[in-house]
Amino acid sequence: MRLTVLGSTGSIGTQTLDVARERGYTVAGLAAGRNLDRLEAQVREFRPAVVSVDERCLEDARARLPGTKVIADVSEVAVLPADVTVNAMSGLIGLAPTRAALHAGRNVALATKEAMVTAGPLIWEAAAGGGRIVPIDSEHTGVYQCLVGERVQDVAELILTASGGPFRSGPPDLSSVTPQQALKHPNWSMGQKVTIDSATLLNKGLEVLECASLYGVPLSQVRVSVHPQSIVHALIRFRDGSLKANLGPTDMRLAIAYAIDAAPTGMQRPGEPGPVPRGPEVAGHLSWPLLGTLEFGEPDLTRFPALALAYRAGEMGGVAPTALNAADEVAVAAFLEGRIGFLDIAALIEQLLDETTADTLSWDSIAQTDDWARRRSQELVARSKHAGAPL
Repeated sequence: MRLTVLGSTGSIGTQTLDVARERGYTVAGLAAGRNLDRLEAQVREFRPAVVSVDERCLEDARARLPGTKVIADVSEVAVLPADVTVNAMSGLIGLAPTRAALHAGRNVALATKEAMVTAGPLIWEAAAGGGRIVPIDSEHTGVYQCLVGERVQDVAELILTASGGPFRSGPPDLSSVTPQQALKHPNWSMGQKVTIDSATLLNKGLEVLECASLYGVPLSQVRVSVHPQSIVHALIRFRDGSLKANLGPTDMRLAIAYAIDAAPTGMQRPGEPGPVPRGPEVAGHLSWPLLGTLEFGEPDLTRFPALALAYRAGEMGGVAPTALNAADEVAVAAFLEGRIGFLDIAALIEQLLDETTADTLSWDSIAQTDDWARRRSQELVARSKHAGAPL
């Protein structure tokens, strides 16, 4: 198996390389940002032919990686000949390489949720020429596995599970919680952005939008269930009342390895996954015990309004999910920097959705809305800090 890995120095990227190491996969190319120390170690181990880095550290990277082709264009890495292109880039910057890889007919194992959240219909258009998509997120991979051999028209609802984050059961007042508290996820080890999104439940909202785009179902058929143990990753309820579930350890390498296996067959179009190989056997998990109690509950949308805002953005359609995503990125960064409070994250997102116009979805309108939403969000953050009051 020959891979390219975009976002190789991040959480999903490093775990993808764990899988590559474990299985003896060849790595044709790596795309990183500015973490040259980690990238240098990866290049020494996997010997990719091409590496891309942030343009601001291009010359430094070339000096540190002699004998390796180092470029600034991540899309050039995305289209390298490979069995699977793993896109683990975080944020809207992962959109262009996803589009490029699919246009080039590559099989994409996708962890960049913003691609399907902001541009789902356009991404499927890009894949129409032969590119294939399989999701990496544990919830979406769980749905994918449950759908193998089934017909989407027989599905009543897709159910994504959420741990509930660090504030599921307290404290009662979230207005004064700190970034340090919000970053203490009870089950998963993730990057800062996605960990804060898990604390607000906005991450689950983005997954709802992504799920609807991936499988071609209306938002009303995608539901969230709070499951503190994070053992059940996804469920499908069929129209005859029966349920199928995907269970497993809280180890993203399982979902990553399954997606890599499945991508060469891929989802030809939303809602019609083809036959895929069996999931992986990651060392140490074959003896994983089926012990303990599994709990399920409804999310508290009053306590965690960001989840409801994601549904609202999806119902608005067009560029609204782009505005939601941009506002959240600005708000989370501001919260981590101590410039706004935890509850201000959802308040800022709601304000941006109130101001979002109903523009038709296109590559240009996504870029324009993203630019406007970021500038407007920064204005609101600055105003709040200056006023010394919540948004």
